[in-house]
Amino acid sequence: MIKASGKNLDIWIRRLFPFLFRWELDPNALTVTGALVSTGAAAAFAVGSPRVAGVLILAGGFFDLVDGVVARHRGIATRFGAFLDSTLDRWADVVLLVGISVHYAHEGAPQLVALAGFALATTVLVSYTKARAELVLGHFEIGLLERAERVVILAAGALFGLLVPALWIIAIGSAITAGQRIALAYREMSRLDAAEAKLEPPR
Repeated sequence: MIKASGKNLDIWIRRLFPFLFRWELDPNALTVTGALVSTGAAAAFAVGSPRVAGVLILAGGFFDLVDGVVARHRGIATRFGAFLDSTLDRWADVVLLVGISVHYAHEGAPQLVALAGFALATTVLVSYTKARAELVLGHFEIGLLERAERVVILAAGALFGLLVPALWIIAIGSAITAGQRIALAYREMSRLDAAEAKLEPPR
């Protein structure tokens, strides 16, 4: 799910897209549809149609944006829905960069394949550090480049013929974000460890 500021996001989505709330749409179906559209964007990248890919990325992002709003509006937000959303977000992140890698492999540009691979690795690290930290720390939001920013940057790069600069921004920005999260996790987990050590009875 592309994040934005909770209640404000819900209000704006309801105002801009009232038709979404006239029918009993299944939020999980919206989530899956968004993932399928993103897969189509990856295929478009792979066959050398970056502008088509850019349009599809934005379309997939739309479904990803509204699924949670619809769930909250209907009062049917579930733990499985959140799990499915997060899982398919990771699928979309990975498959888009794989599609770009395939394109550059066909073009005979190994250095750009490597750049897409680097962007993929740092993107996965961003989501993994959050997932692992939240097992201990609960809510864990920090970083220069969240998923919403990555989606917009990749779509803009595809649409305006600036895919290579977009990949560099995503790769470096994601690396910085992962570093920020690791630093915060170290600080907060060290604090918890120290607090627990004080509570342990002397041996």
